[in-house]
Amino acid sequence: MSLTRRQVTSAAFAAVPLGFSAHGTAVSHERSRTLFVAGDSTAAQKYAPAAPETGWGMALPFFLHKDLGVANHAVNGRSSKSFVDEGRLDVVLGAIRPGDFLIIQFAHNDEKADDPTRHTEPWTTYQDYLRQYVDDARARGARPVLATPVERRRFDAGGNAVSSHGDYPAAMRALAKEERVALLDLQALSLALWQRLGVEETKTYFNWTATEQDNTHFNPPGAIAVARLVAQELLRTRVLAPRDVRRLDEEIPASWITWPQAAA
Repeated sequence: MSLTRRQVTSAAFAAVPLGFSAHGTAVSHERSRTLFVAGDSTAAQKYAPAAPETGWGMALPFFLHKDLGVANHAVNGRSSKSFVDEGRLDVVLGAIRPGDFLIIQFAHNDEKADDPTRHTEPWTTYQDYLRQYVDDARARGARPVLATPVERRRFDAGGNAVSSHGDYPAAMRALAKEERVALLDLQALSLALWQRLGVEETKTYFNWTATEQDNTHFNPPGAIAVARLVAQELLRTRVLAPRDVRRLDEEIPASWITWPQAAA
């Protein structure tokens, strides 16, 4: 399936960022494989008015070989529940094909207990919705991949990076084990990365500007760092083969990130 056809498929949801691929050529499957992303604002495509805010899905193609495309359907403010309820999973399922992949990263908005349109409980409804993504991807011959939520920038008084996601990461880990789904443990990996960087240096990875101190969303260096973790985990878990990834140990210039004009 070409990028143009996917854009047509997704046109019903103008707010859904469409595929930004690595522009590969066909492989032995007679077509390029695509890695779909279902998630929230930490992964989503950002547009010019939001710059320098950057979702890690924007940087992921830099680490994938040219025959792997990325269709980033992550959207700001969505939870595992609201993504389904708004029909966004249906859009993904309408485009995904056998041999493709679906990375599923939610929790930031599932945690919002005061919003019934988005809230889920970690050990019940959160797992139920995640299982729907897994089952639906498998039913279409695609491979689901669960990704625990990337951590916010949060430190205690002693300068220790602390978790902000409660039981959601543990609930996803348990589901991945139960369903035998590959798991990218971005929560643990990003927490360790923030700890190594420390209180001050982490500010250069998040959307800190002269007017904003955002400890949730990334700037280009932060998105690149998290996308690198994603690619490394896709390789470690054998979702992807060594031939599928590139530049894992190379510096990626922040200038490679671009923000298109907002969708009409």
